[in-house]
Amino acid sequence: MAGTASTIRLPIVWSRMIAAVEEQARSLIRAGFSTSTREAGDVSAGVFNVRGEMLAQAITGTPGHVNSMANSVRHFLKVFPVETMKPGDAYITNDPWKATGHLLDISVVTPVFHKGKLVALFACTTHVVDIGGNGPSPESREVYGEGLFIPIMKLADQGVLNESLLQILRANVREPTQVEGDVFALAACNDVGARRLLRILDEYDLDDLEEIGAEILARSRKAMMEAIGNLPHGTWSNSIQLDGFEAPITLCARLRVDQSGIHIDMEGTSEASRFGINCPLSYTEAYASFGVKCIVAPNLPNNAGTLSCVTITAPDDCIANASWPRPVVARSTIGMFLPDLVFGCFEQALKERIPAESTGTLWNVRLAAAQHDAAQRFMVTMFHSGGAGARPTLDGLSATPFPSGVRNVPIEVTESITSLVVWRKELRPDSGGAGRQRGGLGQIMEISNRFDVPMTFYARFERVENPARGRSGGQAGARGRLHLASGAALRGKGTQTIPAGETLVIEMPGGGGYGSPFDRDAERVTNDVALGYVSPEAARNDYGVVVSADGKLDADVTAALRAAR
Repeated sequence: MAGTASTIRLPIVWSRMIAAVEEQARSLIRAGFSTSTREAGDVSAGVFNVRGEMLAQAITGTPGHVNSMANSVRHFLKVFPVETMKPGDAYITNDPWKATGHLLDISVVTPVFHKGKLVALFACTTHVVDIGGNGPSPESREVYGEGLFIPIMKLADQGVLNESLLQILRANVREPTQVEGDVFALAACNDVGARRLLRILDEYDLDDLEEIGAEILARSRKAMMEAIGNLPHGTWSNSIQLDGFEAPITLCARLRVDQSGIHIDMEGTSEASRFGINCPLSYTEAYASFGVKCIVAPNLPNNAGTLSCVTITAPDDCIANASWPRPVVARSTIGMFLPDLVFGCFEQALKERIPAESTGTLWNVRLAAAQHDAAQRFMVTMFHSGGAGARPTLDGLSATPFPSGVRNVPIEVTESITSLVVWRKELRPDSGGAGRQRGGLGQIMEISNRFDVPMTFYARFERVENPARGRSGGQAGARGRLHLASGAALRGKGTQTIPAGETLVIEMPGGGGYGSPFDRDAERVTNDVALGYVSPEAARNDYGVVVSADGKLDADVTAALRAAR
């Protein structure tokens, strides 16, 4: 192929672009102030053409951010057309319906000029520690109560920062230094990506990305459609029951595979909630399409070409397509279950390929102390997770977030920036669903405050009532549980007070198992007991495996139990 997108040059430039956005994302993490940015990596980064189509994304980051950001740049271009952009400009928003789903995510878009011509846009997102309002509580009844709403506007005008915006931001958040620092990190990381891109253009004597970009998207779409073409065509349905807030929730999906792509219709999904667990369609699209790609083409690049092959529709103002101004702060409560919802559809067509259900939404611990004494005051989010579902040939990953992909925040980091003490953090025995492949284990954490003052606990957890289901005969994972060390039970959702001197105990749920537990090799069960993953009682009751007091397999009794099942 002749021209700038030659057969030899294209893959080189393409890989260099991916390296550029990866450096962009890692620069954001290195420069970030909050633990959600620099420790958990709750970010996204990507490069877009001048029409707002994503050409490449960083591997570092989360699907909810990346795939929703893939559509958000088009909204920026409607407010600031390309002909109005100038070098040194940067744009910002946290509009949940035009960016990544809730006010705590701030997105920044920066135009890139080469030889006086706009050639690309870099975009990035991070989850800030606070945005004011009711904080992370899902108890607001409208988005107005959830914090500062920043419409699409200029963060910088030809290199001059919008100080008025920064003053408003500092005045409305509880952690102004961390939040402002993360905003600066967002802008800086886009500049890092831009410098890398300009170096690529100069090195390969390219005037712009038009031809290269068009070829990237065309090849990506072609490869995705070929992968879809290898699937059986048909329509399959699935539903998931969630705890909800004021009432249980049902998520429904009808997935159709045909020659035009993959189409998901969420008709039948529960209506929107009065509380902030609603999910804007942008976030629904992000995680539903991620679920498709995990099964259909996990190794293909994620860009506008591959994403265009998947469509998602949902009824107006259902909980997966909440209308403005619904409260949406905890939209991950719904969004992170969508891959499992999609997997349940595919399981009917692709036997022995689909994992069991996972914990889904993260079990992040959100605590605050609002004291007059600055030394005793804090607001923090600790990123943690339950277990992932078992796979057809492998056990589920323990204490591993799926589908989010964020990292657990080390407890030492949390303890160094707050007065919290984490007395216990370990895997939770018997929490992984029993199966031929065992579900991933959840965690147990015990947390208290060094100061003798009460704490505010912002709970927004799922899988307290409805556990992760197993597949192909595998058992469900354990439900989550929240309580005080003194014994008092806590609710799975809602703002609650941890009294002074009390210890918060969090028992996170496990992933579902895969296949019959009696088909699991007895020696593997014995090893699970030795490691503390499975108790001797559960080994006998769930797996039909008897482990003696000295930790050895009682092969004769085990054989008899399994034969009698």
